[in-house]
Amino acid sequence: MVALHLVPSFSVCLLPVPHGAGQEDAEPVTGRPRSLRANSLFSEDELVEDYYDAPPANSGSSWSDNGPSPRLPAPAFSGSSPGTLGDGMEGTAATAPLSPTIKAGWLDKNPPQGSYIYQKRWVKLDADYLRYFDSEKDAYSKRFIPVSSISRVTSIGDQKFEVITNNRNFVFRAESDADRNEWIRTLQQIAEERKSKALERTLMSPTTSGAADPADKSGFLELRGFKHKLFVAVAGDKVFLYKNAEDYRLGIGITYIEMNVGNVKEVDRRGFDLTTPYRIFSFSADSDQEKEEWVEAMQQSIAEALSNSEVAERIWVVESNRFCADCGSPKPDWASINLCVVICKRCAGEHRGLGPGITKVRSLKMDRKVWTEELIELFHQIGNAVANQFWAANVPPSEAINPASSSQERRRFLIAKYREGKYRRYHPLFGNQEELDRALCAAVTTSDLAETQALLFCGAAVTCATGDPQCPTPLALAEKSGQRLQMEFLLHNKNSETPRLEVGTSEEKPYSVPLPSVTHNGFLYKTPSMAKPVGERKGQEEFSRRWCTLQDGVLSYYENDRNAVPNGEIKVEEIVCLVNNPPNAHGIESTFEIYIESERLYLFGLESPDSAREWLKSIAKSFVHPRAEELLALDFERIGRLHYKGGLNLERAKEGWFALAGSTLHVCFEDSERQEPLQLRKLQELSIQGDNEVLVLVERRRTLYIQGERKLDFLGWVHAIQKAAGSAGDTLSEQQLTESDVPLLVDRCIDYITQCGLTSEGIYRKSGQNSKTTSLLEMLRRDARSVRLKEGEHQVDDVANTLKRFFRDLGDGLFTRQWGQDWLRATALEDEEAKISEYRRLLGTLPTVNRATLKALINHLFRVQRFSGENQMNTHNLAIVFGPTLFQTDGKDYKAGRVVEDLISHYVKIFNVNDQEMKKQQDEIMAIMKMREAASSGTQQAGDFICTVYLEEKKTEAEQHVKIPATMTAEELTFEILDRRKIVMKEKDYWSCFEVNEREEAERPLHYSEKVLPILHCLGTESYLVVKKQMSMENMLIYLASRVGDCKHGMMKFREERNLLGLGLSTGFHDRYFILNHTCLRLYKEVRSLKQRTPLLENSHKPEKEWPVRNLKVYLGMKKKLRPPTCWGFTVFYENEKHEKQQWYLCCDTQADLREWFATFLHVQNGGALWPSETSKVRASRSQQDSRLGNISLIPLRGNESEMRNSVAAFATDPLTLLRNV
Repeated sequence: MVALHLVPSFSVCLLPVPHGAGQEDAEPVTGRPRSLRANSLFSEDELVEDYYDAPPANSGSSWSDNGPSPRLPAPAFSGSSPGTLGDGMEGTAATAPLSPTIKAGWLDKNPPQGSYIYQKRWVKLDADYLRYFDSEKDAYSKRFIPVSSISRVTSIGDQKFEVITNNRNFVFRAESDADRNEWIRTLQQIAEERKSKALERTLMSPTTSGAADPADKSGFLELRGFKHKLFVAVAGDKVFLYKNAEDYRLGIGITYIEMNVGNVKEVDRRGFDLTTPYRIFSFSADSDQEKEEWVEAMQQSIAEALSNSEVAERIWVVESNRFCADCGSPKPDWASINLCVVICKRCAGEHRGLGPGITKVRSLKMDRKVWTEELIELFHQIGNAVANQFWAANVPPSEAINPASSSQERRRFLIAKYREGKYRRYHPLFGNQEELDRALCAAVTTSDLAETQALLFCGAAVTCATGDPQCPTPLALAEKSGQRLQMEFLLHNKNSETPRLEVGTSEEKPYSVPLPSVTHNGFLYKTPSMAKPVGERKGQEEFSRRWCTLQDGVLSYYENDRNAVPNGEIKVEEIVCLVNNPPNAHGIESTFEIYIESERLYLFGLESPDSAREWLKSIAKSFVHPRAEELLALDFERIGRLHYKGGLNLERAKEGWFALAGSTLHVCFEDSERQEPLQLRKLQELSIQGDNEVLVLVERRRTLYIQGERKLDFLGWVHAIQKAAGSAGDTLSEQQLTESDVPLLVDRCIDYITQCGLTSEGIYRKSGQNSKTTSLLEMLRRDARSVRLKEGEHQVDDVANTLKRFFRDLGDGLFTRQWGQDWLRATALEDEEAKISEYRRLLGTLPTVNRATLKALINHLFRVQRFSGENQMNTHNLAIVFGPTLFQTDGKDYKAGRVVEDLISHYVKIFNVNDQEMKKQQDEIMAIMKMREAASSGTQQAGDFICTVYLEEKKTEAEQHVKIPATMTAEELTFEILDRRKIVMKEKDYWSCFEVNEREEAERPLHYSEKVLPILHCLGTESYLVVKKQMSMENMLIYLASRVGDCKHGMMKFREERNLLGLGLSTGFHDRYFILNHTCLRLYKEVRSLKQRTPLLENSHKPEKEWPVRNLKVYLGMKKKLRPPTCWGFTVFYENEKHEKQQWYLCCDTQADLREWFATFLHVQNGGALWPSETSKVRASRSQQDSRLGNISLIPLRGNESEMRNSVAAFATDPLTLLRNV
């Protein structure tokens, strides 16, 4: 009787059958006690099989006299069940549990040759494999056989049955004939199911016929406890162990390891452990390079095993998406989200090399955030079938690739397919730009995505003008037409480049002119190449000495100088970046890194810095374009080519040459004859956009977008530029700087104290909290550019203490050690004019940054002492505080204080401040005094505040900090933002400023004449201002022009916010009838007749509620948690004369209804003027006003009304404008 476990149990013994025999061709192991069997994955019979792998010769064999038949299947590895033979889609996903066991139990395994002792094994059959174990508790099998390799199962008597595969036969013995027959039936049924599904797959995708998806990494490894090396394959989320390469080819292995429970750890130079909860597998590779490649492959396998396969399963629902769009590999788990094709891992690597302008590669399993419902649906509608009807319409069979194609073949094919569009189906309008654009505008209003794809990638511009003022772009047309998938497709292709067929070969060459021939040779120390950045310091023992030659455009490395055949080579045309590491970064004194196009990194080193420098210059000269040769004269840390966008043309990415030297990034642009330096420490903004794909550098006069075409070298550039753009030491010249050469840290602190602390009693004398000062100073030192000092979040005394500590700890001091004593000795001069003259002479001896910083600080202290009546800090008191701080003394030398006091007292003469600058200083002080007087009398006059305003959406890279004068209107603020970003407002572009309330999930377009400053006073912490286009304005203007009368009435769904007394509607929305006229909004509970549904109703029937229109604020949108019955709703706020506030929500049935109600609200509240008739005059007046603004930078202020009133932001405004408003 057979024991049953979960499913009907069985006993199976699997054994290859040798030529002309029914037994294994193996050494007899009789006489060897079973108790002495090695504790391994093998039993006695499997151990001896290592020596004998003779093929069977029965009728079911695929062997012939001349060797194996080409029809033999190879192991097909996929994300769900690597190692299966042509599995198709039947296996489970990477993170899914194992295929459910169909049958399991104890069976006798046929003994090896010469033995008559059967061995009992626990055997499992699932949809993918037939496996056997020592016991039912074992996690890892002793043998697995893919079900797809089973050709038939036959009975051979005495409860035995034979499993015949394409290459071997296996004999098993059950405990009864009935049990044997059940096994035969089950195995035959599963095998037939797999065959039929494999046939369906072959018919559906002929490109995969006879080919298998290769493993991510395969080869021989030593495994501790085994006499011979095993053949190991990493495929998808599993690691497979085979006795030899032949078994790997046949698909019959020892066991496989699920990597969702695995962990990889390096042990020594060649060894590493794969640890699971059930066993530790200790592997050893042939070399340290091989070890690193194995560790990397297994770590990637673990990441894949832990990923989520939900998206992949949904994408794979479409038949064509189950195979790579480029090579036909099964179960592809990567995709190009702009091309809408599903691709395998190997093709995904080559896609990345094409750059994000051609293809944007994302993982189906790991990049979860990108996979919205719209994008998944887009892959259902387009996917591989539709996409290839366009991209692969004319692929010659000789140029097609398959799963076994090499990386070079894939790269060549993908460049031709996507970058050059060589095989695409040309649209009939190809070459006629105007007609293409017009056809695109028509296509996006329909559901024909294939037409949109063909038009877009044959040259139609995704941002072309539509001629419709309300919908100026195809994206707006698609939105108006309700075409969600068209919108999604356009959004992902907003920056896509049109394929261009290059003259010459299909493989793109990075150079258009021949590179100079450079020759160099000598010994270099080298580590194995890597596919990831060098994260840890490499010891000297990890380097190998190699003879290297640079000749004829190839860098070759040999075992020694006597070898004729190189160990490897690097083509200079494939080099994209060269990095000169700091001394002693690794175990070798001088090292440098070479990055190539195929995402590999090579680390070389030399003990001699001079020799290393020669190699660097030679390699750089060999691959840098001749037009960028002036970069070679720099003492660069990093040099290479990158794609960028800049200037007025942001449509196409260009290739430029970049060299980083110190804190300066030197760039040779494509259209420039000379290199241009970018002072990284003076950048106004440095940020990363997208999925770490674009580095944004903002200078005062331009913005540069550097694109990450290749991940490996781009990450290195990002880290290097970020480091160079930060503070590098404790001297002034090593800090981040403003345009005027003042450290950004000093500028930030002075600006904040100017706004918030000029009248603070004891400013600079009081000490802030030590812990907060330390933390703030550390943040400012690390990256002052990213720090925003805000009132309420930072205390004045903490900021003041931070500024003092910065100067006290400053390396070399503000006055420098060389000249510091001369400054102190100058105080002994009795003649004031002589003393001032000496101070001016010493000022000229200071370095530029020290001189600019000293002037900025004394200018600030000069202003502080003008408020001494309130802050109690006159010139003498400030000198007592800052003398020892700036001269870094213990405070006993009174001369330090005398210097500071003299500098403040004679500020105008010493720093050569002219009359115009002095008048501006005095006017600013008068303006501050006026505001202080107004504040003390309770009638504050608002000055210019600083507000953070966003362009189109709330993102760090979209924020702008704007001065808001008391008279600024919403229209003027809109023009200010557009001018800064150089956006030209076209005719009927309805750009507006919106107040966004994040908590309420609502927004309100400000009327063009509305004053901005009162709105700022009322903004909560969850609200902000954003400038963007008001898409519905054109329709609202048309509606107002065509309607009869000034009144609007109709049914809407109404919900009132519960008040504190619990009155009002409890829950849900209720139908109510509303009438809106030029004075009020009225609500009626019910309407009894059609006659009452007229404006006469307001005179014949008493409303349930009534609100004056002038006290209403109407916001588009409402909280989602309220579960509104429609998506066309708005939120209404009401405040009466007693400042009592109410809030309720209204829902319309259609978007048109919402637009009409909202237009009527705006119409009656603003006297019929929704949009200004002439905007050019406003823009002209704004430009004149801007020319008078002061040049003192201010920080943004946020907070409630009281916090705003306590700030002194008017300090940096134009005093004349402010005084006119007092």
